[in-house]
Amino acid sequence: MARISRPDLTGAAWRKSSYSNQAGGDCVEVADGFREAVVPVRDSKAPQGPALCFEVASWTAFIAELKAGHHRP
Repeated sequence: MARISRPDLTGAAWRKSSYSNQAGGDCVEVADGFREAVVPVRDSKAPQGPALCFEVASWTAFIAELKAGHHRP
């Protein structure tokens, strides 16, 4: 996997996972459409903390596997 440079996430429009709840459960935020080749992901409980940046193809494959139920609880 090729390593891509870390983008400047200033001004990114973050959205919280639809699985988030008001009780502060395990949540992630994603900045969709940030850059064509990158999907930034961060912990919604620590928005000032680090973000992971995934290639779009990798993130899309990951989400497809989750939706298909190919994960462990």
